[in-house]
Order: sequence, then C-alpha cells, then structure tokens
Amino acid sequence: MLIQVQDLCKSYITREGEEIEALDNITFQIEDGEFITVVGPSGCGKSTLLKILAGILPKTSGYVTLQGTPIDGPRKDIGVVFQAPVLLPWRKIIDNVLVPVEVQSLDKKKYLDRARELIDFVGLRGFENKYPFELSGGMQQRVGIGRALVCDPAILLMDEPFGALDAMTREKMNMELLGIWEASKKTIFFVTHSIPESVLLADRVIVLTCRPGKIARIVNIDLPRPRKIEMFSTNQFGKYTSEIRQLLNAVGAVD
Repeated sequence: MLIQVQDLCKSYITREGEEIEALDNITFQIEDGEFITVVGPSGCGKSTLLKILAGILPKTSGYVTLQGTPIDGPRKDIGVVFQAPVLLPWRKIIDNVLVPVEVQSLDKKKYLDRARELIDFVGLRGFENKYPFELSGGMQQRVGIGRALVCDPAILLMDEPFGALDAMTREKMNMELLGIWEASKKTIFFVTHSIPESVLLADRVIVLTCRPGKIARIVNIDLPRPRKIEMFSTNQFGKYTSEIRQLLNAVGAVD
C-alpha cells in the first residue's frame, strides 16, 4: 500500500477562539498506481485533506503515511498541482518546470533532459522557450503537471486543476490527464467538484459529507479502460453518477 490514512482529524481555531472541525475520522488507503478522486460539498475539507497529504498542513490527530513513513511536512516524493498553475511569469516554460529542482538544491543540469522529456510528454514540444502569457489556460496547467512530475514523485496530488477551464477544454484536459496517468503509472489523488469528472477519471471515488468532512462512501468505479468521453452517455456511467449524486443530496450538496 502506498498511502495509509487512519483516524485523521483536523480542527482550526478561529481568531475568536472557536474550534472548527474540518475533517473527522477519515480512514482510507491508496494502492500504488491507483487513480483516486474526491468529491464533496464546498467547505467539506477536500482541499484540506489534500494539503495534509502534501505535508503543507499539519493534522490534528490520526496518522498519514507514504510508503510506511509519516507525512509530517513537504516531501520530495510528493508532487502537487494546484487550482491555478502559479507559473512564474518572468521564467520560460523549461525554467518553470525546473523550479522544484532548484528549490530542492538539486543539480539542474542533471534534470534538464528530464524537463524537456516532460514538456514533450505533456504535449508542449516546441514551447520550451515560451513564457506563460503565451500559453492558454489548459497549456499552463500541463506545464504545472510537468513541473510536479520533474522530481519523479511517488504520488501526484491535484486540487481541482481544471476547475477554471471552459467545459470543452476541461474534457480535453481530462482525457490528456488519463493518457499521462496510463503512460507514467503514477498514483493520482484528484480533488474535484464535478461528479462526472470524478467518475470518468477514477478507480475509486471518495465521497465526503458536509463539514466536518467524513467519508460517506468510497465508490468503486468498474468501467473499462482506457476511458473515453463517449462513456458519459452509457447506462453504467449514469448509474455511478446517480449513486454519487444521491449520496451528496443526502448530505445537502450537489455538483
């Protein structure tokens, strides 16, 4: 097992001294190579859960491990793609992909070929020397994916990376992400508000309740791979989206 989350709880203290529970008794496991998606109502703790897995936020109680060792801070073997690409506008695309290498004080020359390979891998060959403003939103997110993969992490955490894109671009990016996942064999943990997106991408969908976020159910998605957009219109796809929508309706939220 790659990730083990056991009895995870997270609370915040407000400026007024009030304790707010964000996550309550979260327990699940992720196997190596799985694609896991997470859905739930706004404010249920989806992004908080991802940030704890990334080592960005401390947990209140419980434990979280990656390959048997505790996650208690940022790690080199965890890649993160955020809602916005957050590229450095003054740096060329190749240099943006190499940012984690520089942050970790690794030998930039040794990773230069890998950065070029990843730019090609995410479909941006020829854009190495362009600047972020010269790329579309979807292309910028592909740069973010390449940057997250440059140090060869054990898991890729993605926090609603396509939420700001238009519907057609979002569908295209979903299919491209599936291609990247199938080719790289990386484990992916993907937070989304979209029920159809969660079903299209995942091996399993974790459905969270309203705050404090608890696991309402983990839904196994038994759809053939490789996945195709045409699956949206199949009965089996509709069955899964209906099941998840009913779960969210039961906790007062829909996508």
